[in-house]
Amino acid sequence: MLKFTPLLLAIIYGIVMYRFSAWRLGKTLDQQSTELADPQLKQFTDKLAAALDLPRIKVHIYEVDPVNGLAAPDGRIFITRGFFNKYRQGEVTAEELTSVIAHELGHVALGHSRRRMIDFSGQNALRTALILIIGRILPGIGVLIANALTSMLAARLSRSDEYEADAYAAALLSKAGIGIGPQISLFGKLEELTKSRKGVVPAWLMSHPATEDRIAALRKLEAKWTNA
Repeated sequence: MLKFTPLLLAIIYGIVMYRFSAWRLGKTLDQQSTELADPQLKQFTDKLAAALDLPRIKVHIYEVDPVNGLAAPDGRIFITRGFFNKYRQGEVTAEELTSVIAHELGHVALGHSRRRMIDFSGQNALRTALILIIGRILPGIGVLIANALTSMLAARLSRSDEYEADAYAAALLSKAGIGIGPQISLFGKLEELTKSRKGVVPAWLMSHPATEDRIAALRKLEAKWTNA
């Protein structure tokens, strides 16, 4: 039993840390966000709500500059102030910003927050196991190797979530009569909007899939639906 104690402690630690992080994020969002009130955007979020048989979809603005969307662990949907400013400046259309909201709704509907808690605790257990095993073979650098392997796994799981949320958003946008065009056009703008530099981080370590891969996946879905 004692030999499994480090793994059990790692799992417990992962669960506790995830819950603490979720609580801390919730408090931050409470303090730094306001409800989004934009008549043009509301026309499109109302279409999403109708497609989901909901009375409304409530969206908040998170008062930070980076361009991003966020699905909080408690199910709330956020658009950053930086993203909203791009919309107000005409760099992003209302339909494109709606596609971000649909994507974040996908994370909520598909239970990705709960899955990430399970993944996070499992990754901590895996990291501990790898450190114990590799550390015996390669003392000194075993920790580095274990951390690298665990980071690769975490990135792959995160990319899987992004593909699933993209597919959910595509289906929802299509049902709402908006279509997937805004999704694809926004992906084409993302690198410039976020000022990301292609090639700086290896694709297998990125938490989000490559833009061209996401577009290709959407076009494949579109072709499948068109030919169905």
